[in-house]
Amino acid sequence: MSDASLSFSYLRIYRRRLVVVSFLALALGLSFLVDVATGPSVFPFGEVLRGFFDPSSLDRAKSVILWEVRLPYAIMAVLVGAALGLAGAEMQTVLNNPLASPFTLGVSEAAAFGASLAIVFGLLLPAAIQTIAVPLLAFLTAFGACLVIQALSRAFGAGAHAVILFGIALVFVFKALIALVQFVADADALQQIVFWTMGSLGRTTWEQLAIVACVLAVCFPFSMRAVWMMTAMRTGEAQAMSLGIPVERLRLIVLFRVSVLAGVAVAFAGSIGFIGLVGPHIARLSLGEDHRLYLPGSALAGALILSVASIASKALIPGIIIPIGIVTALVGVPLFMALIVKQRHRL
Repeated sequence: MSDASLSFSYLRIYRRRLVVVSFLALALGLSFLVDVATGPSVFPFGEVLRGFFDPSSLDRAKSVILWEVRLPYAIMAVLVGAALGLAGAEMQTVLNNPLASPFTLGVSEAAAFGASLAIVFGLLLPAAIQTIAVPLLAFLTAFGACLVIQALSRAFGAGAHAVILFGIALVFVFKALIALVQFVADADALQQIVFWTMGSLGRTTWEQLAIVACVLAVCFPFSMRAVWMMTAMRTGEAQAMSLGIPVERLRLIVLFRVSVLAGVAVAFAGSIGFIGLVGPHIARLSLGEDHRLYLPGSALAGALILSVASIASKALIPGIIIPIGIVTALVGVPLFMALIVKQRHRL
């Protein structure tokens, strides 16, 4: 096959994958609108769109519902889903493990433990410091979990299965530590901790949205700057090192970025599983290993899954909003099993 034919074939594949990314973005936009319109009170699409462009056209009650309840809830679902999807994709690449994600490797549980500590022992701090303490401690414990996983992997020459076992061990360790914190917590702190461990978007504020959006806006460009190195990592560490890629340094930087994304997501939305695991697999099956599209695709897929889960959490039982972490766990298991079966049939 000539170089021209190869180039034409590559461009055709790339354009087809761009269409897939565009489809994910369109589906996310539609899901977002449905999420805003869904809830205990009826809110037709026409009024939602009118409220976006002309807020004064809504009465006081509907304006409060749209701008203080529905919109922050729906935006947080998109941002947290994108953060977890991006974190899972990068984690799977640098650890060369298809089962790696902030949830399965204990990073989310570590962040939840940090948030629990900040809730219980930060009650005496001023309110402004408490707002910073929760995401900061969630990040620090998440980053610590990433460093432990990396250290164990390097010390024991761990393969894919061993890394997952290390992660499962960390999950149980941090679950026990969270239970210990709950045991010594008072009633008010205990209620907040239970909120984090279930995963919920119900207490989202515009200030929290601004923090998560800023973290995602900062991390995503740095992720995209490393797309060529990340793509080369998929060929194996030895091949990547032969190309001059600083593998260890790249892995440490990526784990730092994953810790920031997972820590902030858990700090404001609680422990939400399977998004960082299933989202990257959907992107990989539809977009391949080219990280120029794989990373944005993973973020979009994660955002779409959590947005759909947000709709389901409000629609499954009329009048009741189920914690979104419960919904993602119930939906994520069969979806992940279906992806495994589909991938196995391709082999």
